[in-house]
Amino acid sequence: MKDKIYLSSPHMGGSELDFVKQAFHTNWIAPLGPNVSQFESLLEKYLQAESHVAALNSGTSAIHLALIILGVSKGDEVLCQSMTFSASANPILYQGATPVFVDSEEETWNMCPELLETAIKDRLAKGKKPKAIVGVHLYGMPYKVTALRAIANKFDIPIVEDSAEALGSSYNGQKCGTFGDVSILSFNGNKIITTSGGGALVSNNLADKHKAIFLATQARDDAPHYQHSEIGYNYRLSNISAGIGCGQMEVLDKHVSLRRDMNLFYQDLFKDVKEIEVFKETNEKVYSNHWLSCITFTHTTEKLNPDALRTFLLAGNIEARPLWKPMHLQPIFKDAPSYVNGVGERLFKTGLCLPSGSNLNDVDRARISETIINYLNNSV
Repeated sequence: MKDKIYLSSPHMGGSELDFVKQAFHTNWIAPLGPNVSQFESLLEKYLQAESHVAALNSGTSAIHLALIILGVSKGDEVLCQSMTFSASANPILYQGATPVFVDSEEETWNMCPELLETAIKDRLAKGKKPKAIVGVHLYGMPYKVTALRAIANKFDIPIVEDSAEALGSSYNGQKCGTFGDVSILSFNGNKIITTSGGGALVSNNLADKHKAIFLATQARDDAPHYQHSEIGYNYRLSNISAGIGCGQMEVLDKHVSLRRDMNLFYQDLFKDVKEIEVFKETNEKVYSNHWLSCITFTHTTEKLNPDALRTFLLAGNIEARPLWKPMHLQPIFKDAPSYVNGVGERLFKTGLCLPSGSNLNDVDRARISETIINYLNNSV
């Protein structure tokens, strides 16, 4: 059996170990230290837009703290993109709030602005003003930033920008991770850059950064003894993990470029296959990091469909995965309100994520190409 080709595996740049060794040498083996501060500074410089960053142990933690900072509490409702990973929605439940799911639009696969406005008006008619909107840049593709912001402003509802998959993406020249009232990033092992496990909260308000760090370090009051007036959490990023992040920041732009090259590879591979479309940008305002390259089947048969291709690739030890199953179809959220148009469900049924890592080489691409061509020759 040939070595496995993964969907999106960690890709080290080379200097990460230097930062980690320095942490050991100076005994900064803690959830604070020079690597944490430097990693936050590097992210702030990269994102610009007067960003203030709090490094945390996961993107999920960042969403949780974002909701707390925005005042979401028990009994509230939070509008959330339905087509996403469950980490976008789970923290809403942590706060005792109710997620209200909004389906996608065709162009970016992200939250549909028209459906969002419909949902807000309906919730208001029911006497419940949503406390926040969780918008997601799916697979690195920016959501319709201008449209969502206009609606959020119209109804005075803050946005939590879930940019877990979109570090390096931009909209109209501005980096994703800077469009929310509070935004979040993820550095999980499969992301553009990784700290093994990690995330960050981003805000243009310095007070939000300080609040996030306070809550992430068990909400200890300013006292010589341990005193707590608020519920706190153990959410801070370790200095060891932050060292990995510092090294990864050196290769972030390179990783984005390599992921975009993988998307172009698939565009070329499928250019003459009318039954399959590659997910890509549709206008010049949008710049995707193409964290994952995805395809959809415009026509399916017993042999030609996403699961058949996934199984065929798996037999060759090549990993591929279905698109995210929308949250409104998940058993845990079966009772949650939802506003759907069928787009998310159709994408889930017809889509597939293909190997997209920045560490894939020409040999890997040749093997992927040969396997997919063999599949198509036996299916079309």
